[in-house]
Amino acid sequence: MALNGDVCVVTGACGFLGKRLTRLLLEEEKLSEIRLLSREGPGQLCLLLPDCRGDTRVRAYEGDIRNFAFLKRACRGELYGVNVKGTQMLLEACIEENVSSFIYTSSIEVMGPNASREPIHNGTEDTVYECSLKFAYSKTKKEAEQRSLEANGELLPDGTQLATCALRPMYIYGEGCRFLLGHMTDGVRNKNVLYRVSLPDAKVNPVYVGNVAVAHLQAARGLKDPNKRNTIGGRFYNISDDTPAVSYSDFNHVLMSPLGFHIQDKLPLPLSLLYVLCFLLEMVSAILRPLIRFVPPLNRPLLTMLNTTFTFTYKKAQAELGYVPRYTWQEARNSTLEWLAEQLPAIRDEVKA
Repeated sequence: MALNGDVCVVTGACGFLGKRLTRLLLEEEKLSEIRLLSREGPGQLCLLLPDCRGDTRVRAYEGDIRNFAFLKRACRGELYGVNVKGTQMLLEACIEENVSSFIYTSSIEVMGPNASREPIHNGTEDTVYECSLKFAYSKTKKEAEQRSLEANGELLPDGTQLATCALRPMYIYGEGCRFLLGHMTDGVRNKNVLYRVSLPDAKVNPVYVGNVAVAHLQAARGLKDPNKRNTIGGRFYNISDDTPAVSYSDFNHVLMSPLGFHIQDKLPLPLSLLYVLCFLLEMVSAILRPLIRFVPPLNRPLLTMLNTTFTFTYKKAQAELGYVPRYTWQEARNSTLEWLAEQLPAIRDEVKA
């Protein structure tokens, strides 16, 4: 069901995914208005969108979403939430302002992996997996996801009910991905050799940012459809695409090899010794914390994530949301490669300086 005439609010509108979703909404839906929330000058983003806004009014809101008055002002209308902090306050603002649908951008990291590095191959939403989350990011996303799903069915002042769902994308890549830029910068510093921090057989299935944006649009359409709303409401969906499953490190190499990058054949140390090194770095960080802030470049939870097979299927999202990846692997790779090639000269100049 189309979102014709609706008002959509996109949080994190200046972010990696937020930019892509904003453009997709403007290109494919005849919204009456789209409201862009960001801490970093969303007005600049408005200036970049004149070619695709059509008759849709675009308004920018700059502020902190932990400010309840700011949220209420931005949420007067219809809202589709994207990757937020202060989720509880955002949900409360939605309820007060009679928002009918809410989509929370979660992450596959809320699932794990666990400290035992137990693998998941083609996992589904029904996969049972015991994991005590260690990353602050993962814990926060998990709690926010739970609160979002628990809010499904909340009675609104106008007598209708709020419908919510959550999307769990895999590792997101594509144009604008700062992680790819970081790895490429490290590779330039290392004489065009990418560092290996993942075992080759620790496979994951990254997802292209354009396809994640499409999944959000399909979820928004589904929550508006009376025939799908009750099925989708209160559920989470894994979002992947047809990007080949490889290790994190080998994925960097697949994208950057056409630019002349090679990759280390093996880990710099055996995995067990890397865990010991991470433990020592964490101890140093704890000792220095009262004096200076030292963030280790690698820690044990991150090392576990990078070296655990963790792949998931998008079949449930396909069946219930109608999600089908719009961009093939080859299209996604070419677009990302073109963007990386554009960034490379500036990175080389920066490293030389």
